Amino acid sequence: MELRDVLETTAACRDFAGDPVPDELLERILDTARFAPSGGNRQGWRVIVIKDPVLRRQLRDLAMLGWREYVAYLDHGLVPFSPDDAGVWQKPPFDLAAARATERPDPFVDALAELPVMLVVVDMRALAVTDAELPRHSIVGGGSIYPFVHNILLAARDVGLGGVMTTYLCRQETAARRLLALPQAFAIASLVALGVPAHPVRRLRRRPSAQFTTVDRFDGPPLTDPSTPTARAP
Repeated sequence: MELRDVLETTAACRDFAGDPVPDELLERILDTARFAPSGGNRQGWRVIVIKDPVLRRQLRDLAMLGWREYVAYLDHGLVPFSPDDAGVWQKPPFDLAAARATERPDPFVDALAELPVMLVVVDMRALAVTDAELPRHSIVGGGSIYPFVHNILLAARDVGLGGVMTTYLCRQETAARRLLALPQAFAIASLVALGVPAHPVRRLRRRPSAQFTTVDRFDGPPLTDPSTPTARAP
């Protein structure tokens, strides 16, 4: 596929046909994804391919708790786990423990244990966290791991598969750490689902670049005029 086609059609896929994905194809995907950038080219990521049925169910149950918290935020009209204007996370106006105990059925999360491919991507020691001392939540460290995660999705799309990156499991990292024998120096960045899409792939719709690009200042003029022919339609 052409690069632009891959980028414009790599949507979050949560509904899979159930066809198995051979290890050879998964290895090809990861072999392509490894060319992602990372701070200092340290390539600190590790990928755990989850095959054991019991372990899959255990991880699904843990991810389910994060999902329930996520939905509780949405129920209150909030962006899940978003920091405040100062960049600091505040406890939500509801009981997270009660949210975890409340069943919230979801076709994708309920079926996590039956995913064609379940990957847990971990990293931490090799992250270049240059904003660690700022008085807000850090975001820079993710630049050394999430390009790799997205490369997995792009590489999967290139070979006809679909996938989605999730972070529900991260909310239960302590319990997942024991299940995965994860060393202390590593943290869970994502649980990635891959498989054959159950439905035809469609092109994504995104804001035109003129709506989010300015010159010199946050409130500066747009780089391009959205009314000009050079601005590509979504």
